[in-house]
Amino acid sequence: MRVFGPGLIFAAAAVGVSHLVQSTRAGARFGLGLLALVVLANLVKYPAFRFGAQYAVGTGHSLLEGYRRRGRPAIFLYGALTVATMFTVQAAVTAVTAGLAMATLGLSNLVLTSAVILGICCALLILGSYEGLDRTVKLLVAAFSICTVLTTLMVLPSVDFGTILQWPAATSENLFFMAAVFGWMPSAIDVAAWQSLWTLERMRRDGAASLLLDFDVGYFGTAALAVCFLCLGAGLVYGQGARLPDSAAGFSAAFVDLYAQTLGPWSRPVIGTAALTVMLSTTLTVLDGFPRAFAATVPLMGGGPSPSLEGAHASEARIRGLTIVGLALGALVVIGTLAQSLRALVDLATTLSFLTAPVLSMLNHWAVTGPEVDPRYRPGPGLLTWSRLAILLQAVFALAWILLRFGGGG
Repeated sequence: MRVFGPGLIFAAAAVGVSHLVQSTRAGARFGLGLLALVVLANLVKYPAFRFGAQYAVGTGHSLLEGYRRRGRPAIFLYGALTVATMFTVQAAVTAVTAGLAMATLGLSNLVLTSAVILGICCALLILGSYEGLDRTVKLLVAAFSICTVLTTLMVLPSVDFGTILQWPAATSENLFFMAAVFGWMPSAIDVAAWQSLWTLERMRRDGAASLLLDFDVGYFGTAALAVCFLCLGAGLVYGQGARLPDSAAGFSAAFVDLYAQTLGPWSRPVIGTAALTVMLSTTLTVLDGFPRAFAATVPLMGGGPSPSLEGAHASEARIRGLTIVGLALGALVVIGTLAQSLRALVDLATTLSFLTAPVLSMLNHWAVTGPEVDPRYRPGPGLLTWSRLAILLQAVFALAWILLRFGGGG
């Protein structure tokens, strides 16, 4: 457990709404019909995410420095994407976490529960910094991984494996839903920059040994858990005539109730604990990732220093602390306004990630192949080919979505 760090933090950030909400919804609607899409999304995005850790290990700087070296517009684009999505994403993950806390602990006020959760996370991050994040996330990841795998094994006998060959009909509604699933599976590409910043923090303490292995374990672990949640939706909801509500509180309560109805009342605390730890870890890491990236991006926009192994500057630490508090307050405003439309909130955020994925993947590819990267840590020919094909696929998918949505097909 001491060897692992940033890879498990990535897992905590990724295994959240994309898995518990989107994968479960996919299984509930189509059985195992979208299994190929879930697996494809994880394979397609692997190079772009790995390049975040690889750039940090190979240069001693964050991926944001790689963006700046590709041109100032790249760092401004990343900054704009961060500001455009941070409040919606934080609100979505926090609302689901609060809903699960309400369902598990018998609470009743979504906004108040969200405020308490965000307050605890703010305190952990501001007082404990990276070390506190690292220790807390390791415990949460271990807990939710064990609970999720055990619960999936119990549900597998109820899964209709014949649905693997039943690809959904190519309707606009289904295609838009698949784009939303793909957008955050396993996470949004901009999280690769967070990964590079977490990797730098770990390198300052323990060096670069095992960090790429650490990332691979975390990444493919998230892919396996995505399949688990797809199976949970397929085994518990698909073909039962049940419908998962759109509100955060309603979805969370229905999610836990399904297990109690199918497996027995004894399963309620098990699945409640698993789901709550999943979302607590995601809420914590997202609340760390956005401000950490924003604080590192602001100086780069003005020509300031890049985050490196020498550590963050005092001004960057102040920006990060203020952004954590501002993000928490902004997320509460969004939750209070849109909490009853969880599905629309999540689909909007995930679709934005889907459309920007090819651009960010291309920037990651250019960065890790730059002359500043130590040749020992540049990707080999196989991984580079994988990356080029992935960028092409993401671009084709995004273009097809745009043509369908605005070309008269939506």
